[in-house]
Amino acid sequence: MKSRVFHDHDFPASICVLLGASLIFDRRAARKLILYCLPIGLLGFSFTAWYVGGQLIAPSKGTVGPIPRGLTGESVSFLTASGLNVQGWHFEGRDSAATVLLLHSIRSDRRSMLPRARLLIEAGYSTLLVDLPGHGESDGDVITSGWRESDAVTAAVDYIKMKSPTQKVAIVGRSLGGAAALFASPLEIDALVLESVYPTITDAIHNRVAMRVGPLHHIVAPALTLQLYPRLGVSASQISPIEYISKVNCPVLVVAGDRDLHTTLEETSRLCESAKQPREMFVFEGAAHVDFCRFDQELYRKHVLSFVDQQLK
Repeated sequence: MKSRVFHDHDFPASICVLLGASLIFDRRAARKLILYCLPIGLLGFSFTAWYVGGQLIAPSKGTVGPIPRGLTGESVSFLTASGLNVQGWHFEGRDSAATVLLLHSIRSDRRSMLPRARLLIEAGYSTLLVDLPGHGESDGDVITSGWRESDAVTAAVDYIKMKSPTQKVAIVGRSLGGAAALFASPLEIDALVLESVYPTITDAIHNRVAMRVGPLHHIVAPALTLQLYPRLGVSASQISPIEYISKVNCPVLVVAGDRDLHTTLEETSRLCESAKQPREMFVFEGAAHVDFCRFDQELYRKHVLSFVDQQLK
């Protein structure tokens, strides 16, 4: 029997054969791994996106409590056109000739608008603070970014008109509250203040997701907007306050923060430019997506309250 003696020059060829076989095996193993993991990954992503979508529209309800000390008013309630009960507080100003409806932001309630109510009461206005549907003590099992909440805005304006038929009416709405006022337009009001209101729900979702996952918002955000119709019966293209602001038939003040990443300054400018004249825009420098009245009350008084005074007095 002949035996083969391996020389040095044989080793490179042998190693190449072994490496080639290893690469073929690795590619096959990688394909199998991808085929197994891809469906599991997609299923996990879909489940997570659906869960997050459910949390975003979940109601934010709770006990609001009695009227705070130092304020004289009454608890009120009225029904929307769809039969939802809306709870609120009505503070009647002394010798008031106008009422300002105050609409809170998402996952908040009427208490967050109390600093504005105090400023307005001091200025001689009556105020109505409400819990929008799905918030505080009002009915509602979902949050719809102002779409269905608009019914409560219409009902609130009707309540003011019924209680004080001769009074002028203004609305100050923060974020969700401002969007709800736009979706309810046109309304029989004399002035409208919009604070940090998004132009479209697509913009709003992309901005918020980008703040958390960066460039991946291009994948994650569509997975959330696509849920709107099956969950709420309304498409993302319909939830666009910018399409409704032209229906507003009174002077509008649009307020923004120059550091707001939830609703950018460019988006706010676009919203304002879509409104009819007369319209104004004021920017709080250094402010993000915050409560502007708490951020700088004196500046708020100087610009926002002055706008209300100009239209109502």
